[in-house]
Amino acid sequence: MSEDVRDSGMEQAGIGPGTDGFLEKRMDELRRAREKVMTGGGPDKIAKQHAEGKLTARERLDLLLDSGSLMEIGMLVGNATDSPGEGLVAGSGMIDGRPVFVYSQDRTVRGGSIGVEHGFRMYSTIERAIEMRVPLIGLHDSPGARVPSSDELEWLAQRKRAIFSNIWDKHGGSVFFPNTIGSGIVPQISAVLGTCSGISVYSPALTDFVFMVDGISRMFITGPAVVKMIIGEDIGMEELGGAEVHARRSGVCDFRLESEKECLAQMRRLLSFLPLNCDEKPPLVRTGDNPERLCHELAEIVPTDPSKPFDMHWVINSIVDNGDFLEVKKEFAGEVITGFGRLNGRTVGMVANQPLVLAGSLTVNSSDKQARFIRFCDCFNIPIVVLVDTPAYMPGSDQEHAGIIRHGAKVLYALCEATVPRVALVLRKAYGGGNLGMGVLPGLGTDLVLFWPIMETGILGAEQSVMLLYGGAPGATREYLARKLEEYRETYANPIYEVSSNLNVHDVVAPAETRRYLIRAFKMLESKRAQRPSKKHGNIPL
Repeated sequence: MSEDVRDSGMEQAGIGPGTDGFLEKRMDELRRAREKVMTGGGPDKIAKQHAEGKLTARERLDLLLDSGSLMEIGMLVGNATDSPGEGLVAGSGMIDGRPVFVYSQDRTVRGGSIGVEHGFRMYSTIERAIEMRVPLIGLHDSPGARVPSSDELEWLAQRKRAIFSNIWDKHGGSVFFPNTIGSGIVPQISAVLGTCSGISVYSPALTDFVFMVDGISRMFITGPAVVKMIIGEDIGMEELGGAEVHARRSGVCDFRLESEKECLAQMRRLLSFLPLNCDEKPPLVRTGDNPERLCHELAEIVPTDPSKPFDMHWVINSIVDNGDFLEVKKEFAGEVITGFGRLNGRTVGMVANQPLVLAGSLTVNSSDKQARFIRFCDCFNIPIVVLVDTPAYMPGSDQEHAGIIRHGAKVLYALCEATVPRVALVLRKAYGGGNLGMGVLPGLGTDLVLFWPIMETGILGAEQSVMLLYGGAPGATREYLARKLEEYRETYANPIYEVSSNLNVHDVVAPAETRRYLIRAFKMLESKRAQRPSKKHGNIPL
């Protein structure tokens, strides 16, 4: 049937376009509903949000996502009850042209509290991210679960129904299930951008990375008022759960920023290092840095004396492409450095001792930090570089009583579990258990173990070993001990001597050639496939 004939028939039947204005009426209604939703809780509440130095839920998404890329899902939920979106903006979008799923809690609507529809939309957004195999981002600004209003309680009472009778299995209190199921399948990233408690802190804690902003981000299970009431402790919100507390002391926060704009930009930067899911490799980025570049400056950065400190950041920045290194948990357990860089455009995870902090010793907190980062890299096909310069585990009752055995075992578990390519390079020293905790010893799954010519290894350092063996000998003069120390360093502490018989050490690399060697090593290991016995899952010593 031609269009002319069809239109003529519709007009004769009295159902032509615009005949009764019904469509126009509904379109106008739809337009007004969308406009209302776009303003959230209204101009006054938006102004209050801004007065607190905070962006709105939609302003945050505008900065996070590529311009115009947000495809909102469930936009009109709650529009008829003056609860636009039920306090949540959710959907899909793009970051640097790559897809993500995202939700952003709207504090201007019922305080951002998590009601039935709000929780369901959070849950379904996480589910969609898993189904589509793309990263999930949650922007949290909520006090947690919504307390029923007096009208809602009255409605329930009249019908003799329990408070939880109107929810189903996909709700705010069960988002932890898809968070857990999605762990290791897609990267999950959270930002806490307000005072959050309950549901709004547990869900971020289950994700891979947590971002916080000074002055506006706070996380706690119970707030100051409840703490005061229950145990009598008088403490403010910042001191209890501010960004600095969680970045430096608890280790919950991976990235602490000074502003929301910086935070959202840093989230975009983090994603540039990561694959979309566990089945892909990280994206190749053309950095323009010469893969054959020599790092002559490393000879000046690292002192040959193993007891002198230096900043390992300088070594990392020299090695990675264009000095571009994104550090994770920068302020927590600084004796170990973790983060992402690139070698010839390919993402690598860096794990390194930091001689400037506790001499690079291994501790309870650094073990947790190290193990979690290694496991993330292994989940998402990110090769690992281990830069070793450690005197071993920190001794003392504080560490022993805090469970260094249990926490150190997490690192061993992570090292042995990991199947991604891994190269360990000992710069100056690896004593005692440090060889174990940094994966230098054979049998822990490290693919290549490399030494610099200035390194020494053993149960103890050269000086300590000589004093232990010869210091108490009758007639042991200073000259005698100096001669024994020289002999020890030229034999047992000489990497060129050791590599002759230690088949686990694969090469001695000049400092200047470190970057070039690592690039070639990972090229060689690129097609590595390691199999592990089939099982439900292991039992990491938590």
